[in-house]
Amino acid sequence: MNVIINPEYAYLRDWIEKIPFFFDKEGTVIYDKKNIVKVFSYGNGLFINVKRFRKPRLFNRIMYTCFRKSKARRSYYNTLQISGKGFDTAESVACIEIKEGRWFSDSYYISLHCQQVWEIRDYYFGPLAGNENLIDAFARYSAALHDAGIYHLDYSPGNILIRYDSASGKYTFIPVDVNRMKFMSVSPDKGCENFARLFDNDDIYTRIGIVYSQSRGKVFSEEEAVRLILKYKNRFSKKKALKEALKRVSILILKWLGINIRRKK
Repeated sequence: MNVIINPEYAYLRDWIEKIPFFFDKEGTVIYDKKNIVKVFSYGNGLFINVKRFRKPRLFNRIMYTCFRKSKARRSYYNTLQISGKGFDTAESVACIEIKEGRWFSDSYYISLHCQQVWEIRDYYFGPLAGNENLIDAFARYSAALHDAGIYHLDYSPGNILIRYDSASGKYTFIPVDVNRMKFMSVSPDKGCENFARLFDNDDIYTRIGIVYSQSRGKVFSEEEAVRLILKYKNRFSKKKALKEALKRVSILILKWLGINIRRKK
């Protein structure tokens, strides 16, 4: 078992090293699909998230053993890199990698639990009216990320947390599920593409385009930003609709052939 621990949390080493042995029995599940995320309470008021990534198939077990960093390790280091650039994150505590024999098997990513937050998913179908301050703040935040060379490859509704300070009226955004990141120069075109999955409302995208253009120093016009964002949003929507249609057709064909498909959780 390979364990990497943030020096600030070295005092948690004994507890962290036992996680694989008590993970299934303890903690509160907050996400359970391909991967499982649980929150644990440690000591007096410390809440810790532990994400267990699903066991990879054989090809990826070989890749993670020999060629690539595991998702847990990427999550750990990407979070440190994001916070090192001055952005809020779910603070990295540790990561664990386990082998079965010679080959990679399981991995865990441990971070502090973010409290008093909600997801940008809640605004996916929402209106612009009444949410202008939030949308403007999010556009400025995204521009700041891109200017800092941070590009979240899974910039999706469930992967951006929001915290609001009523005293200051300030919104804070926290990226999660950060194992898929690139740290690179982000062009205006690439930046606009990053918004494609986030909303279903063209009015919101228009507002984002205007503020995003302004926040990136008008390296391109507001009109061009809006055009690009809507282009990528519409392209993503069409691909998603086609994928869902093909899936429905496949299910109908399989039923017609008498083949019963059980959907995975």
